[in-house]
Parts: sequence; C-alpha cells; structure tokens
Amino acid sequence: MSRLYPVLLCFLGGGAFADTSAPVIPDTRAGHTLGLWLDAFNSGEPARIETFRNVHASWVDLDWLMKARAATGGYHLLAIESSQQTDIIFRMKERASTSETIGRIQVTTSNPLVVTELGLFPIPTGAKFKAVSLDATAREQVIENVAGILDESYVFPDAAKKMAVTLQTREKDGEYNAFVDGEGFARKLTDDLQDVSHDKHVEVRFSFVVQPADVFAKRAEDDPTLRKRLLAINCGFEKVEQLPPNIGYLKFNIFADPEICAPTAIAAMKSLADSDALIIDLRDNNGGRPGMVTLIASYLFKEPTHLNDAYIRKENITKQSWTSVDVPGKKFVDKPVFVLTSKATFSAAEGFSYALKNLKRAILIGETTGGGAHPVEPRRIDDNFFIIVPSGRSISPITKTDWEGTGVEPDVRVPAKDALAKALKRARREVRTSNHH
Repeated sequence: MSRLYPVLLCFLGGGAFADTSAPVIPDTRAGHTLGLWLDAFNSGEPARIETFRNVHASWVDLDWLMKARAATGGYHLLAIESSQQTDIIFRMKERASTSETIGRIQVTTSNPLVVTELGLFPIPTGAKFKAVSLDATAREQVIENVAGILDESYVFPDAAKKMAVTLQTREKDGEYNAFVDGEGFARKLTDDLQDVSHDKHVEVRFSFVVQPADVFAKRAEDDPTLRKRLLAINCGFEKVEQLPPNIGYLKFNIFADPEICAPTAIAAMKSLADSDALIIDLRDNNGGRPGMVTLIASYLFKEPTHLNDAYIRKENITKQSWTSVDVPGKKFVDKPVFVLTSKATFSAAEGFSYALKNLKRAILIGETTGGGAHPVEPRRIDDNFFIIVPSGRSISPITKTDWEGTGVEPDVRVPAKDALAKALKRARREVRTSNHH
C-alpha cells in the first residue's frame, strides 16, 4: 500500500542545524527519485509538480503537494541519513523558515520508478535525530511496553489481552525478525493490532527524533509550532461560501483544537448565519478534537442539547457533551442543514455526523463513514515509539451505542463525489418551498 505522511507527528515543530551544504544524492533508484522530486517541488511550478506526481506517485494528493510547497517555500537538502537501493531517508530545511524536516522516499524496483512512500516528518526545536536499527532485544522491549500500555488503558480489557498475546506470540515465532527499520516495524505492529481488535484507532507510531518523557504532558495550545501550523492551514477551514440562492457552504478538514482555532470557526459560522440553508462538507475530515465538535454544533441548536457521552475506562467515568446556549454571533437554527460524508470521514467528524443525524438536525448525504468511534490518548513507548490507545467509547444518548466498526450511515446514499450536487438540489428545493410558504 502506498503511504503518505504530510505531518505524521503534528506535535513536533522546527529546528535548525548549522551545516547548509548540499550533500551528494546517492546513485540509487530511491536517490534518483529524490532528485526528481526535489527539482519539481522546489521549482514551485504546478505543471512540473503535477508531472512528477502523475508519472511517479499518482496516489499522492496533488492539492496537498501544492499546499506543502506554498507553506515551506521548498527545501534545502542538508544530509542523507540512510540510503538503500529503494529506500532513502534525508534531512532538509524549509526555505521559508528555519524549520527542519526528515524525509523518506521508498520506490519500487519496476520501471518507471513508482513512489510507494513519501513521508515528511517535522523536527522539533532542539530535538536530536536518532537513527534506529532494531535488534531482537529492542523489538521485544517495544512489544512488552505496548502490551503493558494496552493492559492498563485499552477500552476493552479482554481485547487488550488478546492483542498483547498475539504480538508476543508472533515475536516468539520470529515473524518480526526481518524488521530493523522503526517505521516498518510500527506499521506491522499497527496492522497486527487492528487485525485482532478491528479497531481503526489503535496505532503504533515511530518518531525519527528522541521524544522527551513529558512529550504528551504539554497542552497543545501551548505548542507554538502546532499553533503556527494550524493557522497556516486556516485551521483546516478550506471553503466558506454562499452558493445560489443563499445557501451556505462550509468545508473543513479537521476539528482543530478550539483553544487555537475557535476564532476561525466562529468567524466561519458568523459569515453563514443569514443563509437559508447550510451544507457542511466533511468528506475529507478525518476527525480531531471533541471541543470543536461541541463548538460548531452549538450554533445549530437553540437550547442546550445532549450530543454524546464518552466512557473512559482508566478513570471509570462517563463524560457528557452538551451544546452551549451562548456563542458569539447569531445561531443557525430552524433552517435546514446537510452534512456531506465519505469513506474518509472519521472519528470526531463521524461523532458530529452521528449526533446531528440522531437528533434529526441534519440530513447526511454521501457514503458510510470510516467507523472509528473510540476516544484516544497518545502514550509514549520509548525514545522513538509511541502508541495511540483507544481508551474509551462513545455512547449516543439516543441510540445508547456508537458507530465503531460500522460507520455512520447517510440518510441519502450517493458516491462522495456526487454528494455536494445532491445536497444543493435538496437544499434549493427546501428553500423554494420555505419561501413559497
């Protein structure tokens, strides 16, 4: 499977190194591809970037490439950290800032060269890059740490034990012996954990830099790098438009931290408050913070409304989520709302859709969503590994269950690419009917 990691470690920031001399790119298949990618990417020419993408990496999202180019200004190559015939790891500095990034490219052995992985991993200020070559002892220790964390925090204790036993058995049987690469090992562990649990949220991740012991203790809103990156992408808000006749259209691709992004969300909702109908596009939204779910949903209900409950196993408590009566600006109430979904709609975006559907506040149009309902927490495994642990479960106050493993079913099922057109047709019909009455 081809893999793209635009900002895998979103809590990481940017650092600086003194050496800016360009290294020699190795004469390998991966090295040749790196040279082609850098030439196209640094040119800033959409046609050249698109040509590289079409020939060598058609699975990569072109829009993401262009946004990455605009945000970074291109890259200066600083060092080759690891090189093999089909795999290369390299270090770069953004032209637009002092931030540095670890990059990785993997290619096939076929002709023409096809990129199977393009990863960009930001380096935090003052962090130390750590080359990792795993041996049997290191792999065993990672697995034991994963087993301990799952036993302590995973939402279903029986499933936690089953996942731990599976990893330990496969390790003893030598199934992981070939993995000396941290990234590959993390992906394999993730695949094995998900095969057992069928939980799309549980995930082992690898970091190219040493993670401090308190890496997850800091508040996200206190991270200047995260704040900078969220604001650089307008907190995920891609489009805020008025479509004829006076239909609001809001597309955002992440439920970002409200401590940072509430002003952006509030401005968007204020600008659409006088629309006759509202279309909220979550087709590319992979989730995020429940606080942003509550904030945006609060604009759609006049009275305090019970959206969701979350049971947290470790604390043995259930937290309720309600909309707020008071929000800045005018609320969007007593008017039709449509939510667009796709297979990629996930996690918090599913929670938002599920709540509005069950409360009969919106009509969902599109595809069945991804099926990830469990609240999660990141936990450090060691210097270079951490795990995303589903530590609780969502409970709808209406259905008394959630959408884990099944996804949220739309009210109107159409291919995701046709969802906006279908929603516009429905919205215009309802607006005409309302105006006639």
